[in-house]
Amino acid sequence: MTLVSVKRVLLVAAENDALHGAKVGGMADVIRDLPPALGQCSVIADVAMPNYGFLAQQYRVAHMADVEVDFAGERHVVSVYRMPRPQNKDEMVDIGEQDNTGAQIYLFDHPLFNHQGQVYCNGSADRPFAEDATKFALFSLSVATCLVNRLLPYFDVLHLHDWHTAMVAMLRGCVAEFSALQAMPCVFTIHNLALQGIRPFSGDDSSFAHWFPQYMDKLNAAADVSLFDPRYNNCINPMRMGIVLSDKVHLVSPSYAREVLMPSDYHKGFFGGEGLELDLATKAQQGNVVGIINGCVYDDKPLNDVDHQTGYAGLLHQAENAIIKWQAKANNVSVLDTIALTRMSQYKHAVLAEHLRSLEVNSRTFDDDKQRFLLTSVGRLTEQKVLILLQPYSATQIDKSLSSAKTVLEAVLESLKRQQPNGVFMLLGSGDLHIAKVLQATAARYDNFLFLHGYDEALSEQLYQSGSLFLMPSSFEPCGISQMLAMRAGQPCLVHGVGGLNDTITDNVSGWVFNGETLAAQGQALVERVNQVLALYGSDTWQQVKHNAAKQRFSWDDVAKQYLAKLYVANDNDQ
Repeated sequence: MTLVSVKRVLLVAAENDALHGAKVGGMADVIRDLPPALGQCSVIADVAMPNYGFLAQQYRVAHMADVEVDFAGERHVVSVYRMPRPQNKDEMVDIGEQDNTGAQIYLFDHPLFNHQGQVYCNGSADRPFAEDATKFALFSLSVATCLVNRLLPYFDVLHLHDWHTAMVAMLRGCVAEFSALQAMPCVFTIHNLALQGIRPFSGDDSSFAHWFPQYMDKLNAAADVSLFDPRYNNCINPMRMGIVLSDKVHLVSPSYAREVLMPSDYHKGFFGGEGLELDLATKAQQGNVVGIINGCVYDDKPLNDVDHQTGYAGLLHQAENAIIKWQAKANNVSVLDTIALTRMSQYKHAVLAEHLRSLEVNSRTFDDDKQRFLLTSVGRLTEQKVLILLQPYSATQIDKSLSSAKTVLEAVLESLKRQQPNGVFMLLGSGDLHIAKVLQATAARYDNFLFLHGYDEALSEQLYQSGSLFLMPSSFEPCGISQMLAMRAGQPCLVHGVGGLNDTITDNVSGWVFNGETLAAQGQALVERVNQVLALYGSDTWQQVKHNAAKQRFSWDDVAKQYLAKLYVANDNDQ
């Protein structure tokens, strides 16, 4: 088989951290870092994404074209803006440095894409994904129309990311007027299979029939095996569309690519194919499911002790500043922020008292940084991230000292108190308000738990730099970036052995791993592993694992080469 050289690809995505304000999760990191990595392989990687009502204006971008589409029974005009990919997202593109690969970003603008500067809508429990599904259906129609009408350049590969863009694959595969797009190979990347964008087929203003009435009697046979959710016969499933109708499906780690081929079993704490395992297994049998781990950006500067260990007092100061910024945007004082500020005040008084006592004893300078164990965690407050921590805990015969703990998190905190009396667990995250309430109650009861309810990039970086041990007990983790960032800063990790965590951390070598056959067993294993790892702190074994963690490299340059070899080429049986 003769392979055509790939010169230009189009990444279609909802997020992009190359632009300020367009990041929510790990997808944004990929869309930020993949284009320059592909550029090193002489491939131009352009990005198409919604404007969200502010990006083009923020970067003072010139209007490129208007595209007219029929959507929801009406004629709509979607404006398209084009900008060179900036080197620095915080600089305006006309005054800052531009990407030297020639990569472009196409911003699609329409009132339906504008949600007060937010990428996603929270939506309501009775109509999940309603607003988002509508806007991404219109966005996908606009992108497909631009490609068919050649308003965008010619691309060798069309690369779609998550359910938000999957209807491009649907139009390409099911509607005759977009069939020309089938000449362009289509890759579909799944960043998180748990979010699928499921909506009714009809009977709602956020439904397939309402969005595309003009195609209802024109869908080809492929629609019968790709549009509908296998569990709900009157619902469409965009994630399924992307899986069935793309040429190749990419999962963001090899382990996750294997896990999704099996059905989920929530009782056992296993998250697999989430109802789409049969479609994925069929694709895998064709050789068209590929697992490639995401990369991380490294500058490979030597770790400086001063930079790496920013200091406990400095970390508390950074956390206080973050809370003040959050409060500046709030109408009322947050109870969670009040608890956190009170705890930090207590910590500061304790440090001062210890410092004074040390001066009285030997008149030498007190170095608290070398005595303070910091357990850290950074991530979204979702069941995916904290389900194991919030499980009920039952003390074993081996360790009855934790008998007062009601949850796995409380058992972890009691273990930390016993083995590292001055230790603190700092958790930074926002998301599910119910989870936040549970963590709030725990933070009020345990003085060694500092829950910082929000997100702040500078604070997260300082947690990576200053922590002793990073905890990532995800129930499933397609790839994960936090563990890579912690290791990059020289902080070893304790993780659940699933997905990308399993692929990036080797137990007792570059970090520590726990497992379990059920949710209860996973919680028990986590507590036992915490006890074991805390007992190692400061030992030669600890230092070696820490050293190994800092040496790990998951380079985007290597990842880009795998994309070209495994994703952006056709199989022999596809020819």
